[in-house]
Amino acid sequence: MLEVCAKSSSGVWFGVACEEPRVFAAAFADTQQELIHSLLCSLPFNVPFEVTSAGSAFAQKTLLLIENVYRGKDVTLKQVCFATEHLPFYTRKVLQTVSLIPGGYVASYGAVAKVAGGGARAVGNVMAANPFAPVVPCHRVVSADFTLGGYSGGLNVKLELLKRERRGHVKKREVPIGGKMLTVFPVEFVLKDF
Repeated sequence: MLEVCAKSSSGVWFGVACEEPRVFAAAFADTQQELIHSLLCSLPFNVPFEVTSAGSAFAQKTLLLIENVYRGKDVTLKQVCFATEHLPFYTRKVLQTVSLIPGGYVASYGAVAKVAGGGARAVGNVMAANPFAPVVPCHRVVSADFTLGGYSGGLNVKLELLKRERRGHVKKREVPIGGKMLTVFPVEFVLKDF
């Protein structure tokens, strides 16, 4: 049975739906009600769950990971096993590609599409329904001209997430993904006007 749990930290709610060792959904929100709604909307149909207050050690560790990504800290996602078998194949490819964008960098919707397939709008549609935000960092996907593009949590939230990820990088780099290369750019390219 999935456990759905949430915690509040500095005025932000963080939540996870998980069953060790897999994460079915992750989210953050301004209120506990918004958070729980977001998590439940991301769960596969007919999967039993229980909303818990404390959460297992695994859930607590995952909540800390979600908060660390939100706060702009460097994290390693290798330990996270996302439950994606209920998602369409294309969605899984896009989420996998985006999960490999390193902190401090952004990629364009088009660049993600070149690696995952499809078009920039299709990538945007997947990002809008990302069930693992911010752990799968959809906030790091921007327009080709380095404007923010869209964000289901609002562009101000996306901007704040990116501001926390400044690392002082100055050059683009290539990230190998499945035999292809994803071009990523320093987050500073997006933030130069902010």
